[in-house]
Amino acid sequence: MDIIGISIIETGGQIFLRGQPHSARPPVDVAALHALLVQGGCGECAFDEDAISNAAQYCNTLQTPFVAQVAERRDAHIAVHIAADDMSAEVSITPAFGGKAPTLGDLIQALTESGVQFGIDDEALLLACEQTGASRIPIARGVLPEEGHNSIFEELVTQAADRSPKLDENGLIDYREHGTTKVVNAGTPLMRRIPATAGVEGRTVRGRSLPARPGHDEPFSTPLAGTQVASDDPNLLLASVTGQPVRVKAGVTVEPILHVGEVNMATGNVHFNGTVQIKGDVVQGMVVQASGDIVVGGMVDGGVLEAGGDIRIAGGVIAHAKVTARGSVNARFAQAVQIHADAVLALADMALDCELSALNQIIIGADTPGRGRLVGGTATAMMLVRVPLLGSAKGALTKMVLGANAGLTAQYAALEERIHKEKETEENLDKLAKQVAAAHDPKGMLPRIKASWHHAIQVWSQSLLERDALCQQIALALGARVEVGSGVSGSVDISIGSHTARLRQEFGAGAFSLDSEGNILFTDTEGLAVPAV
Repeated sequence: MDIIGISIIETGGQIFLRGQPHSARPPVDVAALHALLVQGGCGECAFDEDAISNAAQYCNTLQTPFVAQVAERRDAHIAVHIAADDMSAEVSITPAFGGKAPTLGDLIQALTESGVQFGIDDEALLLACEQTGASRIPIARGVLPEEGHNSIFEELVTQAADRSPKLDENGLIDYREHGTTKVVNAGTPLMRRIPATAGVEGRTVRGRSLPARPGHDEPFSTPLAGTQVASDDPNLLLASVTGQPVRVKAGVTVEPILHVGEVNMATGNVHFNGTVQIKGDVVQGMVVQASGDIVVGGMVDGGVLEAGGDIRIAGGVIAHAKVTARGSVNARFAQAVQIHADAVLALADMALDCELSALNQIIIGADTPGRGRLVGGTATAMMLVRVPLLGSAKGALTKMVLGANAGLTAQYAALEERIHKEKETEENLDKLAKQVAAAHDPKGMLPRIKASWHHAIQVWSQSLLERDALCQQIALALGARVEVGSGVSGSVDISIGSHTARLRQEFGAGAFSLDSEGNILFTDTEGLAVPAV
């Protein structure tokens, strides 16, 4: 439509109405001016409604010519939003009003001008171009660094002896008697080492590199007795002798095995660097010392056994014998003897008037619950004593001591001192790195200093993990228990930590433990708890 005396002028994207007074022109309203702008090709432009309203008034009242800007062409506007950590970028697009729509080139240019150069999503770019307007479209994403993996040691032999048994969530060692000794021959593959990885560096959307922390590359431990590294594969460990494989930190050793018929005056004492297997008995006064396991097919009748690993005795231990193992001890029964195990002490039948101690648990009568009993003597364990029958009305006083471990206390103190020194080393290296960096590293020392610093952090972090595990183990001692399968009779003293209960009455099946206030309670099989007095 045309309006007499009114014309449209466009310059530089700005839209003007030029008005000339004319007596023959009918009254002009806003709708008429809208229609004029649309007809003039300005329908998609950004209208200034206040200016259009004023222009309609000018048309009807002014007696002089006028020019008024009433609209403008606007190109689409692209805004790039980059996250504070530079790990993501988004775009917002304000649609065009009669101006230029965004193109793929415009988007790429906007990203480039904003510094975005990595992790751009091509599909998101195309999608953004197709939209008339959008707010904060994810358009680029950085990549976080992937930390390297530490060295992995993969065992290639089954049932290798493990001298470092693991604790479960209750602080107990999951001890299982295998009954036989695993034997490997020279040349048998024992363990494969999978080297640490360097990790994968990350990158921000601005293209800045994010270094990855490499994994701790741990070699095979040295020396590993009875083994050799394969000549054609530095990551494969082979047996070099025939013997018993034993899992150790970062490796496996192979202990030679000594076979003996019986240990008596004719054979003499046995001192052997490896595992000793005795087919018969160890008789009165004889000594057997082994750096590995000791396996006895008969009885220990007054002898002395000392093992760096486990001790397994098919028969009983009697006549004031002394048995000590850095691992676990397993025997048929014991009477008037001393037995100590750093892990688990397990007697299949009974213990009478013995001094028994284990840093984890004592298990009696698991195989013969009808006859299993602990009568007289002393039984000391960190976490658990389990027995069908405890004490005897006709026997002497039976003492139970749980929850105390001087070794753990000393280990914690030594670990605390080590952590303090490792933290000092880390702080000194960090300080040195900053000083060298501030001096612009004149001797090129900074990379080596940083590598040492990263290693110090790893060592210190590992020690902190060890301390956490040790604290958990010490805390678990508060949950130490005496579990009785059938009942208690006679005189029995039970000490848990610093608390002692002197039992002089019979109890049925149940468990003795500490409550939250430090009192020793007896809980029967129905869950009823009463003070242990």
